[in-house]
Amino acid sequence: MQKIYVVGVGMTSMGKMEDCTVKSLTNEAVTDAITDAGLSQSDVQSAYFSNATQGHMEGQSMVPGEIALRDMGFERIPMMNVENACASGSSAFNLATQFLKAEEGDVALAVGAEKMFSTDRERMFSVFDAAWDVSKTEESQANLMKLGAGVEVPEGTTSNKPYSLFMDIYAAFCRYHMNRFGTTQRQIAAISAKNHTHSVHNEKSQYRMAYSIDDIMTAPPITYPLTLPMCAPISDGGAATILASESGLKRLGIDKSRAVEVKASIIQTGSNRGIDDIEHHATALASKRAYERAGLGPNDMDVAEVHDATAMGEVIQSENLGFFEFGDAGPAAERGDTTIGGRIPINPSGGLESKGHPIGATGLGQIYELTSQLRGECGARQVEGARHAIAENGGGLYGIEEAVASIIILGK
Repeated sequence: MQKIYVVGVGMTSMGKMEDCTVKSLTNEAVTDAITDAGLSQSDVQSAYFSNATQGHMEGQSMVPGEIALRDMGFERIPMMNVENACASGSSAFNLATQFLKAEEGDVALAVGAEKMFSTDRERMFSVFDAAWDVSKTEESQANLMKLGAGVEVPEGTTSNKPYSLFMDIYAAFCRYHMNRFGTTQRQIAAISAKNHTHSVHNEKSQYRMAYSIDDIMTAPPITYPLTLPMCAPISDGGAATILASESGLKRLGIDKSRAVEVKASIIQTGSNRGIDDIEHHATALASKRAYERAGLGPNDMDVAEVHDATAMGEVIQSENLGFFEFGDAGPAAERGDTTIGGRIPINPSGGLESKGHPIGATGLGQIYELTSQLRGECGARQVEGARHAIAENGGGLYGIEEAVASIIILGK
């Protein structure tokens, strides 16, 4: 089977983009990716468009990719729309690799874009309400809240402003981890402070302000133990990746020195495991499959981007990826193991907490960062000597874990 490479990446700035549309964000990200690859639009032979919220926000559903991409001149090629909750972008990436592996063509595009900000705050926050089994909303919420049993919630630590129901879910995961492993709010805050510090050097990040651990601890509460800077914001943005097979590189004369090999791209759904059976978490199993596919292990990874919709997400996923024993991620973060210059730098981009989280673009934004890291193009946030990188991206919720998990391993 031919090797697959990332040959071009593009990403918009992320944040509150009042004058942007899904079409304009798509255009910017795709144009930058094609330019980065040194190709032309006519070289792209298939496209996978990721979006999760446009139907809800604007009523544009069913064919959003065909509309966004035709508007910028793409015609006649096969296009697929990909909606897989917060893992939509990485799912589009996975499908693009499958197209190339099947030798249906030798150049493919994966792009994700979201316009999530709205003056209609109820509509804006309710976009998340469908990312689990809506026929069991009350039952699911009650079961998840039980995870936090045994941890006292201090008075005044729940916001009276609207926020995503997934923050309550993450808070329950926090309390479970605190109760079982002794993880502290300060350790979770250390992760958030680290990510916000990394984001200072990311010119495309939604927030670029450094915070101390104490700043994070005393910030406005969302729901205990989460405070505002620990949580990903609502974001607009787009990201795109151009992939090519080895034959595509040769046919088009693509500069292989900047190409980054896709060592593994794994999509996995969850299971009806028990809450204490953490070794069989969907991400833990998916990462083992990815390491096996790549012929590598956790100790071979030089840099990682993980899905930190809250700082607790980084705790959970860094353990699932095998970087730390279960229960050890909090102390490791507090020691500085996951900062740039540490044992395994995680989220040098600033992560979702500060870079932003435009759902359909998130997974591809991780690929943008890791490709740039492996090329040595990240300036002040560069992880020196990075040769192997891993991205973890999860979407939705089913039972007690993500409905879908994605693991992508890239190699220089």
